[in-house]
Amino acid sequence: MNTADSRVELRLDLTTTSALGPRLRTRAFERLDGKLVKGVLTVTASQQRSQQQNREAARERMAQILAEAIAPPPKKRKPTRVSRGADERRLAEKHRRAETKRLRRPDDD
Repeated sequence: MNTADSRVELRLDLTTTSALGPRLRTRAFERLDGKLVKGVLTVTASQQRSQQQNREAARERMAQILAEAIAPPPKKRKPTRVSRGADERRLAEKHRRAETKRLRRPDDD
């Protein structure tokens, strides 16, 4: 079966669509910069033998790409400190390892 016959191409012109507000449109343009050609997002599907299944796959992929593009930016990470107990345990283990290695060295008398 030639899957080129059942291939589906789905296009969305981000410059003229009314589905996105101005903020979401700007965010989508910034995040989809490498995937857009003259402001148009194109998704192609040809994995299935059925054109209907390819249409559904293209719709799902388009929805996923747009959802990721317009998602709010992740929250900034709040820097945290290592707890005093964890720091002490790390240093104690470091001293134990150093002592073990020191005991393995031959005596230079």
